[in-house]
Formats: sequence, structure tokens, C-alpha cells
Amino acid sequence: MTTRAEEEPAVAAPLIDLQTLLAAVRRRRRLWSSLALFGLLSGAVLAFVLVPPPTATVKVLVAHQEDQPNDPGTLIRTDVALLRTTRIAGEALRSLGSPVRPEEFMEEYEGLGLTNNLMGITVSGGSEAEAVARAGALADAFVADHVRRLRETADAEAKALLDQRDRMRDELSRVNGAIAEGAREKAPAASADMETLFARRAELTSRISDFDQRAAQARVGAPRLVAGTQIVDAPRAVPHSLPKAVAVDAAIGLALGLALGLAVAAVGSVVADRPVLRREIAAHLGASVVAELPRRSWPWRRRTREARERLARSLARTVRGAAGPVSLLELGCARETGAVALDLARALGADGPVAVVDGLPGLPLAGRRPVPGDPVVVDGGGAAELSHRERRLGVGSVAPGAAWADLPHLGARAVLFVRAGFGSVAWLHAVARHLADQRVPVVGVVLVDPDPRDRTDGTLWGGAAAGPPRAPDARRSPRNGGGAPHAREAVGEGRWRTDRLPVRAARVPDSDQEAR
Repeated sequence: MTTRAEEEPAVAAPLIDLQTLLAAVRRRRRLWSSLALFGLLSGAVLAFVLVPPPTATVKVLVAHQEDQPNDPGTLIRTDVALLRTTRIAGEALRSLGSPVRPEEFMEEYEGLGLTNNLMGITVSGGSEAEAVARAGALADAFVADHVRRLRETADAEAKALLDQRDRMRDELSRVNGAIAEGAREKAPAASADMETLFARRAELTSRISDFDQRAAQARVGAPRLVAGTQIVDAPRAVPHSLPKAVAVDAAIGLALGLALGLAVAAVGSVVADRPVLRREIAAHLGASVVAELPRRSWPWRRRTREARERLARSLARTVRGAAGPVSLLELGCARETGAVALDLARALGADGPVAVVDGLPGLPLAGRRPVPGDPVVVDGGGAAELSHRERRLGVGSVAPGAAWADLPHLGARAVLFVRAGFGSVAWLHAVARHLADQRVPVVGVVLVDPDPRDRTDGTLWGGAAAGPPRAPDARRSPRNGGGAPHAREAVGEGRWRTDRLPVRAARVPDSDQEAR
């Protein structure tokens, strides 16, 4: 009886890897830093271009007859709405003698309820003096309108009370007349009516006195409200500091630009799905990352040159130990690959003649101007004329549009130069699949322009530690009735599957003696 060892369960990949997302966003620092700088400059320019007009402010204390301690601010909001009416705007313009239409003037001022009884008015004008004059005229017009409405309300209330009092007096006169007529009559039935008339007269007298008192209170309360409505803060110009406005607008623009840039970079990184970390690139290509080559700008050219020379010496040891020619295949880093190829050819020149076969699109190496000491560089057509004694070093591309059938002619083995964040997951799978189909094993991967904060391991362990897989032999029959194993399966899982031989099942002893 035989048993087959169970395969390791596949680890579920997270929907969004935070480490990968942060690395991708850091790599797009040019994008979000450019947007942040654009927002900074835009805010500063807007502060210069959109200079606010001269503005004045004034504060008015407004007293209401219906004031309550728990008022939510309804009354002051009503006053703000009344402030933006053509009647008050027209009164202010008439006091200023301005020919501006009230509708146009209403667009140049606004009111704000600061508390339940305090309202702030902000007015703009052509100059500071004009703004201050407009603010004072508008505040005076509002106070006069509010006082007029208070007096009209008090007069209307007092008049209504006095009218009711006069009606009560007329009725009292009729009751007094009825009492006088009843006093002349000596009939016994008249005594009961007299008692009713006396009670009615007492009631009317009390109500007339009450109406008189209420009318007096209505007239007395109006002056208190009128005195409480006044300008508590005289009109004054609002100071405007241009440096402060530039700093505030620039800071707001910087924050908005930075937020927009980070959002665009994060969304673009998730949508593009371009691996950046070493472990991801190694897993998708099915080959370990053996070296890194920084990609710096001109201030760090010396460091980049030194790193390139160290990489060339390391690859020289690998090429010397290889059985056949080795090719350097680039993905998104043709310039760096060509420079490393020339350095590698110079390092191998001490062992014998070396020729570089240029298979890059556009022939960037074969078309360059030769420099004394450089190796021989030929294109794909001139490779047949080379001597067998010369060591060949092929340089090609696996970028989109590459000629896959030419890769075996560049070298029996390949070193992949991959720029981090250039190829998508699907294209990395395609590269591994085509190399496996062309029977070109990958010696290792050189990661160009890596993330400086990447601490992941780019070495494939287990079955993938020995290097990339060879193409499946067409003469080998598939197992379990399925097709031949494909390189894409290995790329998708990050480690190469190997079929294990059947293992004989362990026999359990029947007794202790047999066990001994």
C-alpha cells in the first residue's frame, strides 16, 4: 500500500498588501510631490490674484420682545434675513446718496448671528473709507428699521387694548343706565335684576382697569427694547495682510495637492498591480533576486557607477562558470542593461576576446560610437560571422513587443534585469512562461531601481532555490490524466511544484515482541 504526501496548502493572498501599497506610493513620490508643489504654487498665486476688496465690519446689539434664555437663535437668524432686504439696503444707499441699485448692494455685504442678540455685519467697498461708510449706514438703517418695527408693534398692541377698553366702557355705561332705571321701579322682581347688574358693573370696572394697565405696560416696554438695540462696535476696516494670506492659501493648496497626489498614487498602484518588492518579483518570475542596481540621478552618478562595476565583477564570475553563453535580458531598463553588458565584457576581456551581441530594440549598443578599449558590439545579423573562440555575451529585451524566438540565440542562460514597478503581474507571468517555453533557464534576477526601504527576501526557497524551472519535456507523458505542468503554475504560486515519488507505508507491529 502506498500513500502520496499531501501538498502544502496555498496561503491566501490579502486583497491589498499594505507594505506593497506603501512601497508603490513611495516610488511615485514624483507624482504626489509634483501635485503638492503645484498646489502650493497655485495657492500662493491665487492669494496674489484674488486679493479681497477693502472690507469693514460692525456689530449691532439687537433686543427682541420675545427673547428667551433657551432661544436656539431663530430670532437673530430672522434679523440676518431682514438685513438682506431691498428696504434696508435702499435706506442705507439713500443715506449715502449712492446711485447703486439695492439688488447690487445686497451682494456686497452679509450678516452673521454671533449670539442670540448680537449680529455682525461685513461690508465691502472700493476703498476702506467707502467700506466703513457703507457699514455705518447699513447698521443705522437696520437699527432704525428695527426700532420702527418695535414702536409699531407696541402702538398696535396698545391701540388694540384701548379699543377693547372703550368697548368695555360703553357696555359699563349701558349697565349704569339699567341700574338707574331699576332703582326707580319698586317692583319686587326688580331686586333680582339689580343684583345681576351690580355684579356685571363690578366685572366691567375690573376689566377696564386691567386693559388700562396692559396698554400702559405695552407703551412702557417699547422704549426699553429701543434703547437695547444699538451699535456696540463702531464700523472699522478689516486689516488684510498679504503675506499671511499667501502663507494660508499656500498651505491649503499644499495640503490639497498632497492629499490628491497620495490618493492618485495609491489608486493607480492598486489598479496597475505592478510588483515593487523583491519577494513579489522573485515569486512571479520564479527566480531569485541575486543583485540590485540603484538608479540615481546625476548627484549620485559615482555611486551608481561603483555599484555597476561591482555587479559586473559578480556577473563575470557567474559567466565564467557557465557552460554556454549567457544573455542579459532587460525589462524596463535598457540603458542600465547595456551599460552593465559593456562593463561585463570589459571584465571578461582579460580572459580572451569577447563580443557583445546586441538584440535590444533600436540597436542602442551597435549604433553607439566606439570608444578605445570597448569590446566588439555586433547586431543579430553579424553574430554568425563571429569566431567560435570569442566569448559571446547577448543583450536582449523581454519588454512588450520582444521577439521571443530570438532569445535562445542570444544565450543558453539568461540574467533578467527588471526595473521595480515596471512590469505588471500578468507580464511577469508571461516572461516566465515564454522563457520556460524557449528552454532558457534564468540564472538570477537583477533588480534595478529597488525600493530603498524594501526589507523583503528575494530568494526562493524549497523547490525554487535551485533556480528557474526547465520547460516541460514534450516526450514525458502527463500524470493523473492532466496536461504537462506549465511554468505559469509555478509563477502563480511563488514556488515550483515537484512530483513526489510514492512512499511505502509504514507497517505497524502486531505485538511488543515483534516491535522489539
